Amino acid sequence: MDPEVNRYILVNEAKGLVPGYPQSMLDILGKCNIAAVHGSAHKHMRGALLALISPAMIKQQLLPKIDDFMRSHLSNWDNKIIDIQEKTKEMAFLSSLRQIASNEASSISQAFMPEFFKLVLGTLSLPINLPNTNYHRGLQARKNITGLLRKLVEKRRTSGETLNDMLGFLINGENKYNLSDEEMIDLIITILYSGYETVSTTSMMALKYLHDHPKVLDELRKEHVAIREKKRPEDPIDYNDYKSMRFTRAVIYETSRMATIVNGVLRKTTKDMEINGFVIPEGWRIYVYTREINYDPHLYPDPLTFNPWRWLDKGLEYQNYFFIFGGGTRQCPGKELGLAEISTFLHYFVTRYNWEEVGGDTLMKFPRVEAPNGLHIRVSSN
Repeated sequence: MDPEVNRYILVNEAKGLVPGYPQSMLDILGKCNIAAVHGSAHKHMRGALLALISPAMIKQQLLPKIDDFMRSHLSNWDNKIIDIQEKTKEMAFLSSLRQIASNEASSISQAFMPEFFKLVLGTLSLPINLPNTNYHRGLQARKNITGLLRKLVEKRRTSGETLNDMLGFLINGENKYNLSDEEMIDLIITILYSGYETVSTTSMMALKYLHDHPKVLDELRKEHVAIREKKRPEDPIDYNDYKSMRFTRAVIYETSRMATIVNGVLRKTTKDMEINGFVIPEGWRIYVYTREINYDPHLYPDPLTFNPWRWLDKGLEYQNYFFIFGGGTRQCPGKELGLAEISTFLHYFVTRYNWEEVGGDTLMKFPRVEAPNGLHIRVSSN
């Protein structure tokens, strides 16, 4: 839990502190997934991933797709009671699928989504391959998803058509990473998996905190109404609009800090190591528990108060113990893409709707914040 020790572990992969994720996760996400590889293989896969989700790609290709998807996903919520947990899960998955395979997303989503949810459950389960276990279902789901993706890749190659989406970029021989089909499929599964839980839960928790803090909601709404006032109703938000959402970014950071969507990360020692006066034997796993750092009063004064204004001073984002998105060479490569998705979701939600809670378990159990169970909201037009 110590910030200095955690930082040391996260930035010293080269000294023998490699990823140590559970076997179930490695089996189901694939041996080429970015969490499983290290050294030159990690550099190669991370490079291929960053090429797909770089700021330039977000600006030119991904943000227009995200905007179009969020408009449609949020278009008919008026006067309905929504299970916001379910809706944000669907949103995170379908938005990523649209970015990966723009033309085919709607036709394959129905077959893909239930398999994907089984895959997610399987990654954090005991790796015992017996029928009806989450691990077994996860392996089957991976097999089915791999089959769907292989068909998709084959269809694209046969048609010879190059589309402006992630799959188009990966199949196109002009990109310098030239991934094998196995690497390509594992990369696509990684993109779907890594953005799913973080984007969906952060979006849901942001609505929870905004509901509970009307002053924050007023400030956020002001920022988004100002953007909309310069546009016609049908105009999408562009990259400059997204970059101008300073308070929105602060709300997302504060939500991520308070709710701690990712509690920590696992590392494994490749040799006996002395860390902070303790000898950690070779092959042992270290859980870098980042949750407590988010509540450290020295780093975040009055840490149990939801206060997005603290992030408007840029210094906090660049301090040495900012581990909301991981750290070292494995800092989340999809950070900016995730921020763009949640920002776009909040833009259309707060400019279109008001809402009130109508059910769901108690969320705030400080200093721990538990994931909600069946949080329902009643939505009405602004």
